[in-house]
Amino acid sequence: MIGKLIGAFSSDIGIDLGTTNTLVYVRDHGIVLREPSVVAVKTGTNLVLAVGDDAKRMLGRTPGNISAVRPLRDGVIADYEATEAMLRHFLRKVHNRRRWIRPRIVIAVPSGITEVEKRAVNESAAAAGAREVHLIEEPMAAAIGVGLPVQEAAANLIVDIGGGTTEVAILSLCGLVYSRSVRVAGDELDEAIIRYLRRAYSLMIGERTAEEIKIRMGSAFPQATESAVEVKGRDLIAGLPKTIKVTSTEIREALMEPLSVILGSIRVTLERCPPELSADLVDRGIFLTGGGALLRGIDQLISRETGLPVHVVEDPLSAVAEGTGKLLDELDFLKKVTQPARR
Repeated sequence: MIGKLIGAFSSDIGIDLGTTNTLVYVRDHGIVLREPSVVAVKTGTNLVLAVGDDAKRMLGRTPGNISAVRPLRDGVIADYEATEAMLRHFLRKVHNRRRWIRPRIVIAVPSGITEVEKRAVNESAAAAGAREVHLIEEPMAAAIGVGLPVQEAAANLIVDIGGGTTEVAILSLCGLVYSRSVRVAGDELDEAIIRYLRRAYSLMIGERTAEEIKIRMGSAFPQATESAVEVKGRDLIAGLPKTIKVTSTEIREALMEPLSVILGSIRVTLERCPPELSADLVDRGIFLTGGGALLRGIDQLISRETGLPVHVVEDPLSAVAEGTGKLLDELDFLKKVTQPARR
């Protein structure tokens, strides 16, 4: 009875706890928060100075007494205390004055994480104020978020390219028939750009600059019109500021190495797919979600390599968070596709 009373007053929450960004979905309100997964702390202490957008602006620009860190790496918790502080900050932000309420939380996690990593996510959410924690695999959440019929006896193939991991999964009858989680995604695309400029031009740039280049001119397939952009960084030989001009063709070549890993995971998944479900995929194709789905021409590249139709969903950045949110309204379905995290 008490649990039902608390549930009536609580704002249940769905969280896409991403390496790059965290999205929070509040029941009956939709996605109310979308901020970078970054925490700024005073060096040598646990004192949190900034979280989210404010902390991201500090990346690569902090003095010696401040550290701006990403508490999640490759889709899993790398810094437990910073993750707890970040979650606590976001929960307080979405609940406003109702801080005494402990919500039920559904959190999307990579399909390949270990039991120890799951326990770390659960404990961080509980310490941040969750009354009850449910974990759901990211590809299942993404499929639910874009409205795929995951309850039917038919194949649904999701490729979710996030910041830290790429999730490739075949879903049917509320479960994962086969899934692969590779720790190559948006962050690795940024790293590939950094490595290329260092190798080709002896130019050192930071994470934020690499991400801006990727968003502005990155592509996975030849474009009708190619472009060029000036890039500013530090000359590794002279040690001085330097500006160079880089073409979109060069950036595409730089991205091919991590993209080939993602393509390899898709191929392996298709090879492991049961024949009956493979027949479904010929017509239904592949659905792309996550920030990586916004890379120009990635649907064309995957279609060329697999021979299947590829669909970039309408709002790939929100798919996982929308999926966690939909589950909050369907408790019976929630129990089918998740399990309450153990404490």
